[in-house]
Amino acid sequence: MPKMKTHRAGAKRYKVTANGKILRRKAGKSHLLEHKTTKQKRSLSGMTEVAEGNIKKIKLELPYIKYSR
Repeated sequence: MPKMKTHRAGAKRYKVTANGKILRRKAGKSHLLEHKTTKQKRSLSGMTEVAEGNIKKIKLELPYIKYSR
Protein backbone atom coordinates (compact mmCIF):
# COMPACT_ATOMS: atom_id res chain seq x y z
CA MET A 1 0.00 0.00 0.00
CA PRO A 2 1.58 3.35 -1.00
CA LYS A 3 1.78 6.27 1.36
CA MET A 4 -1.14 8.70 1.42
CA LYS A 5 -0.39 12.24 0.35
CA THR A 6 -1.14 15.17 2.64
CA HIS A 7 -3.49 17.76 1.13
CA ARG A 8 -1.08 20.70 1.00
CA ALA A 9 -3.74 23.43 1.12
CA GLY A 10 -5.20 21.79 4.22
CA ALA A 11 -1.77 21.53 5.85
CA LYS A 12 -1.27 25.28 5.39
CA ARG A 13 -4.73 26.19 6.71
CA TYR A 14 -4.92 24.12 9.89
CA LYS A 15 -2.72 23.83 12.95
CA VAL A 16 -2.90 20.97 15.44
CA THR A 17 -2.11 21.73 19.09
CA ALA A 18 -0.16 19.45 21.44
CA ASN A 19 -3.48 18.34 22.95
CA GLY A 20 -4.80 17.35 19.50
CA LYS A 21 -7.21 20.23 18.86
CA ILE A 22 -7.43 21.57 15.30
CA LEU A 23 -7.24 25.34 14.90
CA ARG A 24 -8.19 27.52 11.94
CA ARG A 25 -8.18 31.22 11.03
CA LYS A 26 -11.43 33.15 11.18
CA ALA A 27 -13.05 34.19 7.92
CA GLY A 28 -13.65 37.79 6.83
CA LYS A 29 -10.34 39.46 7.67
CA SER A 30 -8.76 39.65 4.20
CA HIS A 31 -10.62 42.44 2.41
CA LEU A 32 -13.59 44.86 2.66
CA LEU A 33 -12.28 45.98 6.04
CA GLU A 34 -13.15 49.66 5.66
CA HIS A 35 -16.77 49.33 6.78
CA LYS A 36 -16.05 46.88 9.61
CA THR A 37 -15.60 48.25 13.12
CA THR A 38 -12.29 48.00 14.92
CA LYS A 39 -13.89 45.66 17.45
CA GLN A 40 -15.11 43.39 14.64
CA LYS A 41 -11.67 43.28 13.01
CA ARG A 42 -9.98 42.57 16.33
CA SER A 43 -12.34 39.67 17.07
CA LEU A 44 -11.64 38.20 13.62
CA SER A 45 -7.90 38.01 14.31
CA GLY A 46 -6.36 34.98 15.92
CA MET A 47 -7.26 31.31 15.74
CA THR A 48 -10.38 29.40 16.71
CA GLU A 49 -11.19 25.73 17.08
CA VAL A 50 -12.67 23.81 14.13
CA ALA A 51 -16.32 22.74 14.47
CA GLU A 52 -17.10 19.08 15.18
CA GLY A 53 -18.84 18.63 11.82
CA ASN A 54 -15.71 19.51 9.84
CA ILE A 55 -13.19 17.36 11.69
CA LYS A 56 -13.91 14.20 9.67
CA LYS A 57 -13.11 16.02 6.40
CA ILE A 58 -9.89 17.51 7.82
CA LYS A 59 -8.74 14.08 9.00
CA LEU A 60 -8.93 12.90 5.38
CA GLU A 61 -6.81 15.87 4.25
CA LEU A 62 -4.18 15.39 6.97
CA PRO A 63 -3.77 11.61 7.33
CA TYR A 64 -0.61 11.58 9.48
CA ILE A 65 -1.68 14.04 12.17
CA LYS A 66 -2.61 12.69 15.61
CA TYR A 67 -5.94 13.91 17.02
CA SER A 68 -7.29 13.65 20.54
CA ARG A 69 -11.00 13.46 19.59
